Amino acid sequence: MKILFFAKKGDENAKIAANYLKQIYPETIIIFGERKERFPEDISLWKGDYIFSYLSPWIIPNSLLERATKGAINWHPGPPEYPGIGCTNFAIYNNEKEFGITCHYMAKKVDTGKIIEVKHFSILQNDTVYSITQKCYTQILSSFYSIVEKISNNEELPLANENWKRKPYTRKELDALCVIEQDMEIEEIERRIKSTTYDRPWAYTEIKGKKFYWKEE
Repeated sequence: MKILFFAKKGDENAKIAANYLKQIYPETIIIFGERKERFPEDISLWKGDYIFSYLSPWIIPNSLLERATKGAINWHPGPPEYPGIGCTNFAIYNNEKEFGITCHYMAKKVDTGKIIEVKHFSILQNDTVYSITQKCYTQILSSFYSIVEKISNNEELPLANENWKRKPYTRKELDALCVIEQDMEIEEIERRIKSTTYDRPWAYTEIKGKKFYWKEE
C-alpha cells in the first residue's frame, strides 16, 4: 500500500498518526508543513493508493489528488455545517451547543467531497476556541485509526448519510470576525472576543492605522 500523508507541522497527534501509519505501511511518504510554507512541488509526480490530509496546511492540487487510485481523504476539524477555515471560531460566535469533525474524500473544491463519517460532541458553556479545537483533534485521531483499520482489513469505506450544509468559510470572513468597531454593542464585542481568542487575542480595533487587541477581563 502506497500512501502520501500530509500533516500539520508541530501537531503531536499528527506525529502519532504519521508514526502509526509508517509502521503499518512502511512505504508511506510523510510530509509535514506550516501554513506559510510553499507546497512541495517535487511530490507532484507521486502515484499510489491513498492521499491522507491530516490538518494539512495546504490545499492539495487536484492533479495530485487524481494520482491516488483508491482515494484522497481529509480529516476536517468541523462538522458538515462548518466547512472551510475558522470553524471553531464561528461555532463559538454562533453559540452552538454541538460540534464535531468530518472525515471526507477530497475534491477539487475544498470541503465539498463525499463524507465518510462525522463524529459529534457537545460544546459546554465554558468551552473556548482552544478547548473545542483540542476535542476536534482527539476525535480526528480516533477517526484516523478507524479508517486505517478498515483499509488494513480490506473493508469498503462507508459513506455517511450527510452532506455539506454551506459554502466553506473563508479567510476573509474570519478576518472580518476579528474586527471590533467602536459603535458595536458590548454583547457583540464580547462574542467576537471569545470567538477569536486562541493562544492569544485576535480581536482588534484599528485607530489611526494602529491595531489595538482586545482580551476578556
